[in-house]
Amino acid sequence: MTERQVRYCTSEDGTQIAYCTEGAGPALVICPYFFETFARDDDGLPTWPALLRKIGAGRQVVRFDMRGSGLSQRDGVQISQQAYVADIAAVVKAAGLERFDLMAWAISSPPGIQFAAEHQDQIERLVLYSAFVRATDVMPDEALRGLAALCRTNWPMAAQTFVDMSMRQEAPDIAMHQASIFREALSGDILAQSLELQYDLEPEARSLKMPTLVLHRVAEGAIPFMASQRLASFIPNARLAPLRGTINYPALGDWESIADAIDTFLKEGRAPAPEAAPPEEPSGFRTILFTDVVGHTAMMQRLGDEAGRRVLREHERITREALRGHGGSEVKTMGDGFMASFSSVTRALECAIALQRAFALDGESAGEPIQVRVGLNAGEPIAEDDDLFGTAVILAARIAAQAGANEILVSEAVRQIVAGKRFLFADRGETALRGFEDPVRVYEVNWRD
Repeated sequence: MTERQVRYCTSEDGTQIAYCTEGAGPALVICPYFFETFARDDDGLPTWPALLRKIGAGRQVVRFDMRGSGLSQRDGVQISQQAYVADIAAVVKAAGLERFDLMAWAISSPPGIQFAAEHQDQIERLVLYSAFVRATDVMPDEALRGLAALCRTNWPMAAQTFVDMSMRQEAPDIAMHQASIFREALSGDILAQSLELQYDLEPEARSLKMPTLVLHRVAEGAIPFMASQRLASFIPNARLAPLRGTINYPALGDWESIADAIDTFLKEGRAPAPEAAPPEEPSGFRTILFTDVVGHTAMMQRLGDEAGRRVLREHERITREALRGHGGSEVKTMGDGFMASFSSVTRALECAIALQRAFALDGESAGEPIQVRVGLNAGEPIAEDDDLFGTAVILAARIAAQAGANEILVSEAVRQIVAGKRFLFADRGETALRGFEDPVRVYEVNWRD
């Protein structure tokens, strides 16, 4: 993973949350295990960064410190379940993530579960380790109140108690050092307030639709295995991974089995990226392709900015995958449409057909089906400052504007160049286009056969 850079974002109530982004690849948000700080990963326990490196290999990993702890704002913060959820949302937004995997464990599992329930359109896969949906699944309410009182009256003893619960059985010497780090990371009052939170996330867990992996060491004593068993039974698309071990702390014991299980699960949900078409020799002759989302303005008014933008992000994802798979170059995007160029007319047509088929397939399950119009023309545009200009470009745009929902229209030049190949065209006749003196003949491409 690359060198860490600490950044800050502002949560819903104005609290400053510290986060970092490392690596490259599919995005994975890792919530804190307890109240540790990512600023001191290497202090005293080398297996902790090793565990994180193995989970994060080949991924863009986003981590953060919980409010009231570590590098995040520690003074004047309000502690609540909804505030913890809002902090995750703020980090996700600041990191610029649209679709990502989410991992939450131990203390962060309740806000992680609630965030996942409230942002299901963003999360590909969910990983939960030593998780629970209510604090009383971990210990009785009387014990929680007693620990909260200890945190307020004797914070050093309370810090040592929590660390001992998670790791002393396997690493008593390390536990002493970790307790001192823990005491520095937050105050006893912050932890006491967290212990006193009242929540029951069974309804949220039952609403989760994404594939979910629930891991738990069956014989550990800090958080009962039964808590994860119950959680996994609530989530419709969950699988439970019982692990050997008597210790809660994931970086001790057989930590590699935890990392391997998580890595395998996340890779299952990641389809191989389409193989990029080999680059062709540059040429002045190009095929210009325009796309446009039909009914974009009405859709934004009907859905609102946030939901409408999610639909457009899906349009962008599908379009870019098709361009990448057919050797197309994205020239620019206009919010609700794309302009792209190809050195091959055949590949441009194949890309247009792949686009319409992909949108049709997506529309079978999407709550808001995306309908696009596509237009193509071939010629010699003028290249300037990474953009294309000239009559060839204008004609492609005008032809795209003539297309209806789910249609592909092309110029006479495009049809003639691919004559005799497998493409099927229907003559739509001549039409007058703004800016052109003579009528222009256009053809519809049959992409459904």
